[in-house]
Amino acid sequence: QVQLVESGGGLVQAGGSLELSCVASGRAFSTYTMGWFRQAPGKEREFVASITASSSSTSYIDSVKGRFAISRDDAKNTIHLQMNSLKPKDTAVYYCNAVVVKHVRGVWVQAPAIGAWGQGTQVTVSS
Repeated sequence: QVQLVESGGGLVQAGGSLELSCVASGRAFSTYTMGWFRQAPGKEREFVASITASSSSTSYIDSVKGRFAISRDDAKNTIHLQMNSLKPKDTAVYYCNAVVVKHVRGVWVQAPAIGAWGQGTQVTVSS
């Protein structure tokens, strides 16, 4: 069973930066598209960013484009999320997961592929 361990969260002022990391167990890590999701208080978990195998392509939600950058190190089974120019609305628990594309209610969405989530890492941005 794949295990996911996120780290790097914290409390930062608006405009600040954080880098999140996620270590995944499993020998097939390099073959998966991997990504980050987040869940803010009282809201559903949402997709944030993804990176395909061999880092050939990345994808971001509009609200983080130009501020966040996802990367991966397959030798260490690790993905990173560099978050710059943080805003209070980025406050959430951030999770990593493998990513699959699903057709949901007529729309193609990037969804988590692994049912078991890690503990996540809390990011709090103060104004």
